[in-house]
Amino acid sequence: MAAQHLRSGLQAMDIRLDETQQQQLLTYLELLRKWNRAYNLTAVREPLEMVSRHLLDSLAVLPRVAELAQPGRPVLDVGTGPGLPGIPLAIALPEQPFVLLDSNGKKTRFLFQVQLAMKLDTIRIAQARIETFRMETAPSLIISRAFASLQQFVEQTRPLWSSDPELRLLAMKGEYPADELAALPVGWQVAAQTRLEVPQLDAERHLIELVRNGQ
Repeated sequence: MAAQHLRSGLQAMDIRLDETQQQQLLTYLELLRKWNRAYNLTAVREPLEMVSRHLLDSLAVLPRVAELAQPGRPVLDVGTGPGLPGIPLAIALPEQPFVLLDSNGKKTRFLFQVQLAMKLDTIRIAQARIETFRMETAPSLIISRAFASLQQFVEQTRPLWSSDPELRLLAMKGEYPADELAALPVGWQVAAQTRLEVPQLDAERHLIELVRNGQ
């Protein structure tokens, strides 16, 4: 049932993943369900709801991430939790390096297990706070899903974007964050905003892209 749910959702979003990639997504979901029973990694527990709220929701940004990411420069997933959206995106973009960052030890332990079990060699997992995290290779993109307010997202990633004026921040949000946009730090502006359509999910979803405006 979960496999059919995933296939129909991908088709509705016009996302083409082969059978191996779809099976990888389901394997990841099964590992998440297994670990969730002991470690409470996510409040979503019903399998079909997990397909919609975790897999399809993460993959809704795939076209934009694929367009903006640069070969050889990782996409940084800040506050990744149990690997969302980083794991589904890494499965969908097998040549693109990803760094999955979270300060929670039990969540990063789960991610190491996923990486080992699924042989996901293009991802790096880091347990650290974003304010003190440094990268050997500068990211081509920073993404977050329900990580913090837009203001906090900008301010806490300062060490990573301060030397790269072109670096773009992508924030996955639920309802349109009008108040957060009004509180953006000086020097930042919205480059694009997209309402995302996630099949089988009766909730608003938006992608907000932030860039520096030179001030």
